[in-house]
This record gives sequence, C-alpha cells and structure tokens, in this order.
Amino acid sequence: MKTQNIILAIVFLFMSLTTMAQVQEQTVKVYGNCGMCKSHIEKAAIQAGATSAVWNKDTKFLTLKFDASKTDSKKIQQKVADAGYDTQDATGNNKAYDNLNECCKYERKTTTTSTTLNSTKNCCVDMACCNK
Repeated sequence: MKTQNIILAIVFLFMSLTTMAQVQEQTVKVYGNCGMCKSHIEKAAIQAGATSAVWNKDTKFLTLKFDASKTDSKKIQQKVADAGYDTQDATGNNKAYDNLNECCKYERKTTTTSTTLNSTKNCCVDMACCNK
C-alpha cells in the first residue's frame, strides 16, 4: 500500500511539472489602431492556438499565453500577419491589409529601402520614376 501511494505521488508530481513547463507567456509587438483591430488580432492569435491573447492598442503589445507543445510564438505571429497586421517578426499579408477597414490601416513598416532597390535594379537612378 505504501509503495502504491509513493508511485501515485511521483506520477502526479511528474504530470504537474510537465503541464506547468509547457505553458508559456510572451509579449509581442503588433501594429494596429483601434478596438476593431484588437478584436481581429486577438481572434487570429486564439485561432493559432493561443490560450489567451490580449492586445493593448496604446502600447501595441499582444500578451500571449500558449501551450508550447501545441503551438509557438512564430505560428501565432504568422496567423496575425495573415489577418493583415504586422508583428515584430512577421509582415502582414498585403491583400488582408488592403481589406482592413480604414480605421484599422496603420503606417506600415518598410521592408525594402531605395538602396536595396538600386543594388538589384536600376530603379530611380535618375529619379525619373519618382517624378511620375
């Protein structure tokens, strides 16, 4: 009987430790403007497997809780980006961004610079394309 109790105690201890170790909390930057953005961002994060998602429109930070054995921050950020919102590590889907309501359209971060374009193409060498 004593042996059974010890084994049960060890099993419960092991199960509780593995369960606690899998839940992670992380905060990521997500760009948006309003309450509607908040709803879309949080919904996308939950669909990606987050157990909790709270976005603050003033700080632009999304606080996530998720089970690391089922999803990760990268997958959640990609799902939010697929909804049209740029995150600290993923650029939002352009079509989804274009379909956002006007109040949800934020100033997007740029992914390329003119020097990058000049090095790969002869774009804007004489600035003619900028005068159109």
